[in-house]
Amino acid sequence: MPNLKELENAMPVAPLKLVALPSAERMARRVNDYLVEFRRSIHNDKVKNDPAFHGYIESNYLAHVAIPRFGTGEAKAQFQESIRGKDLFLMVDVCNHSITYQMNGYTNHMSPDDHYQDLKRAIAACNGKAHRINVIMPFLYEGRQHKRNGRESLDCALALRELRDMGISNFITFDAHDPRVQNSIPLSGFDNFTPPYQFIKALLNSEQDLIVDKEHLLVISPDEGALDRAIYFATVLGVDTGMFYKRRDYSSIVNGKNPIVAHEFLGENVDGKDIIIIDDMISSGGSMIDTAKQLKKMNARRVFICCTFGLFTEGLSAFDAAYEQGYFDKVVTTDLTYLPPELYDRPYFIEADMSKFIASLIDFMNHDASMSNIMATTDKIHDVLNAYNNRQDVELDVE
Repeated sequence: MPNLKELENAMPVAPLKLVALPSAERMARRVNDYLVEFRRSIHNDKVKNDPAFHGYIESNYLAHVAIPRFGTGEAKAQFQESIRGKDLFLMVDVCNHSITYQMNGYTNHMSPDDHYQDLKRAIAACNGKAHRINVIMPFLYEGRQHKRNGRESLDCALALRELRDMGISNFITFDAHDPRVQNSIPLSGFDNFTPPYQFIKALLNSEQDLIVDKEHLLVISPDEGALDRAIYFATVLGVDTGMFYKRRDYSSIVNGKNPIVAHEFLGENVDGKDIIIIDDMISSGGSMIDTAKQLKKMNARRVFICCTFGLFTEGLSAFDAAYEQGYFDKVVTTDLTYLPPELYDRPYFIEADMSKFIASLIDFMNHDASMSNIMATTDKIHDVLNAYNNRQDVELDVE
C-alpha cells in the first residue's frame, strides 16, 4: 500500500474520474482496481459523513468515453456520463499500434498521430465542464523530436503547448527522452517519472542468485544519453557503472537517423560479472542486441536488459535469435505501453508492473498532496535489496 497518512487528513480536489482512451484500457482497468482498494483502506471518518467526500469511495472510477469513426476515417469523442465538476485523469498510450479502424474500406492501424488526435477529441468533449483535466501519457508523444537541428519541426514542444492551450492542468509522463522539453510550458504542471524501483523488484523476483555488490554486478549505459539513469541506478545499488559510445556515420541518414558504425566501451572490467543494461526504450532493438553481444564477448557472466518502453518496432525475431545465441539472459520492460501478446510467451521476458505506481500518483494528485514520497525511490530500492539479501519476500508493499 502507498503511504496513506498524508491522505487521511487531506481533501480531494474534486470527485475523481479515470478516463481510459481505447489505447490504454488494459492499464486503466488495473489502475482502477488499485484505486478502489486504496480508498476502501483509508481510515478517515469524514469520508463517510462529510458531503464534501461524496463519491470518494466507489466500486469503479472509470468514466467511459466513446470514439466512433466515420467511413472517411474522421472521428469524434463522446462521454457516456456527466463529467461536470470532476477531477479527470485521461490515460493514453500513443504507441498502441494494435488498434485498427476502417477508412474507405481499408483497415488502418492507429499511429501515434491518431492517438494524439483522439486525446484532443476527448479533452474537447469535456466542453469546459470538468473541474480539472490531467493527462497521463507514459510514452511522450514525439519525445524524440525534442530539439531542432536545422530546418526541422519541434513536434514535442508544439504538442505540449497545444495541450496546455486546451486547458489541461497537469501532464504526467515516464522516462521522457529529454525532460527539458517541459521548458516549452514553464508555467504548467509537468511530471516525469522513472521506474528503477520496479526494474530492480521485477529482476530480483525473477533471479534468485544475484549478488548486488561491486565485485559481481555492473550497470551499463548503452549510450551517452542514458548515462544519467545508469549512474543513479548504480549509485543506489552500490555498484560501478560504464557506458558505450555510439560512433555514428554522420555522412548518411538511414530511417531518419545517422547509422551506428561501432560501439566503444568505457568502463570497468566486465569479466565474470553480471551486467544490467538500462535505457529508456527498445525500438528496433539492434543497438541493444549489439551492446549485449559485445559484453558477452568481453566475458560478462549474464546480461540483463532493463528498458522502460519495449516497442519492438521490428518484431521479436532478432531478440529470439540473440537469446538463442546467448547474447542476453533477460529483458525487463514495463507495461506502460502496448506489448505484443507473443512477448509474454518468451522465456527471456520479465514485466515490470507500473499500475500500482500510477494509481498512487493519481490518488496523491487528486488530494493535491506532496508526491515526494512517491518520487523518492532510493529508500524503496534499499528495502527491496535488504529483503532480497536476507532471502525474504521481495514483494514489499512500499509503492
